[in-house]
Amino acid sequence: MAVAVAPGALVSLRGCRARLAAACYAPLGPRWRLPGSFTGPQVGWAIWVRGWTPAAGGTTLRRGYSSELKTEDELKVRYLEEENRGADLKERVKMNSSEIGPFVSKIRAVINEIANLPVPTIAAIDGLALGGGLELALACDIRVAASSAKMGLVETKLAIIPGGGGTQRLPRAIGMSLAKELIFSARVLDGQEAKAVGLISHVLEQNQEGDAAYRKALDLAREFLPQGPVAMRVAKLAINQGMEVDLVTGLAIEEACYAQTIPTKDRLEGLLAFKEKRSPRYKGE
Repeated sequence: MAVAVAPGALVSLRGCRARLAAACYAPLGPRWRLPGSFTGPQVGWAIWVRGWTPAAGGTTLRRGYSSELKTEDELKVRYLEEENRGADLKERVKMNSSEIGPFVSKIRAVINEIANLPVPTIAAIDGLALGGGLELALACDIRVAASSAKMGLVETKLAIIPGGGGTQRLPRAIGMSLAKELIFSARVLDGQEAKAVGLISHVLEQNQEGDAAYRKALDLAREFLPQGPVAMRVAKLAINQGMEVDLVTGLAIEEACYAQTIPTKDRLEGLLAFKEKRSPRYKGE
């Protein structure tokens, strides 16, 4: 599965495995941390993590950003493997009541960090995304799935509720009434059903390799790659924050975000490239 990843963080849930590739359009800080999840050293353009285990210890991702990429050979990918279907129920059974709250809080914090990544994120669901797996996908900007994929927030079957943001992000994705129906019933959807309710943006027939959604996610990421890094970051910020407020306030947020692009070198480069009829060479500055 070693393939090049275009910048624009990717999360893929394949089979019972989850993957996250973070390729940064914008700086995440000299040492950006996700609390208690996965670990990845600096690898140039992309940091790829397959597996997501909130109990696995600390995480460090380093930055790397630009869109001056000529060939896929210049993209680098780092892999870490872990099994993942969401929460490990066998591990959960061994926990006492006092341990569960902090454990779920840590999961929620990790998912929130992913939701707030200043890069586009795409969840590619090729297999199971149940409970925490779907909550992880819901934290991404875009979701694509194979028709054979299975996804759902099934926590009420265990007499609990989604604790990684599912009760908040699912209604925002598909509407309150339908989200309540799915959570109350613990219903599991396939790819076609998920597309019909608006949970995912694209559904694909699974291929022999079992990575149809992942390949679609890469295609989308490559569409994002040529765009201005600062513009991508503030566009995501404007959309995310604007969706939480009324229209007048949202337009004010858009204005403030637009203003951040005006003094950038990338904006001038975009105008110059248009004048010279060439592709822009953005550097996230």
